[in-house]
Amino acid sequence: MRSLIRLDDWTTDDIEQVFALAAAYRDGSGPVTEGCAVMFFPPTSLRTRVTFERGASLMGLQPIVLPSTTLDKDEALSDVAGYLANWVDIVIARHDDLEVLEALSAAGTVPVVNAMTGENHPCEVLADLFALRSERPLQDQRFLFVGADGNISRAWQEAAHVLGLDLVQCCPDGLQSPRARWNGDLTTAIRSADVVLTDGPGRHAQQLEPYRVTADLLDTAPVGVRLAPCPPFFRGREVSADAVAHPAFVGHHFKEALLPVQQAVLAHCLGISGTTSAL
Repeated sequence: MRSLIRLDDWTTDDIEQVFALAAAYRDGSGPVTEGCAVMFFPPTSLRTRVTFERGASLMGLQPIVLPSTTLDKDEALSDVAGYLANWVDIVIARHDDLEVLEALSAAGTVPVVNAMTGENHPCEVLADLFALRSERPLQDQRFLFVGADGNISRAWQEAAHVLGLDLVQCCPDGLQSPRARWNGDLTTAIRSADVVLTDGPGRHAQQLEPYRVTADLLDTAPVGVRLAPCPPFFRGREVSADAVAHPAFVGHHFKEALLPVQQAVLAHCLGISGTTSAL
């Protein structure tokens, strides 16, 4: 039994196994199983919920979807996990409080998958990495995260830590994430970026306005640069409209990777194999 709470709780081998499974699911040869996956999602969840629910169903798991607020009760979360283990094989939870997922996982009765918290968003980053590695090895790419400390930034820091990625964060001084390599000058930083990542500014919108990624900035980046804003993004906020129209923008199809990667995460956490796909 394996949980995914933080990416840097995993090893490089864990992630490589997920990528191999994801390739198999993408190609229609991923392993199938029987069982049940209970999912806790808020009403606003869109891409993550659709891909987890659809992915679980396709691989043979019955999805049962409940509101995230179902977990906000006085009952000990170890008891919640203990009872759920009678009927379900895996828990997928999107909840603002990472400690809720940690408590469910600590019970040791059922694997828990983090579908986003206020602290991180590991599956989102795994899907982006899976899509990007199809173009060239991840260790050969230079990643630039443009934005303040937040759950997406921290998830990328987790990935960089476990995989040894070349990742720089660009934002005003004082807004960077823990452990981040930082550059406060976007004009300079983007000139050596192969992949440009963004997230919504949250409460730092005014401070981050000078850090909006534009087409003119992308034109100064290396040839073949990829712009991968984390959805939901808004034109004129973290990215300009002309940046989204720029050839660097990865496009909506980029997030197709969410479906096979979510399936692969579920399979890995459940200990299901059955693929010989090459990495």
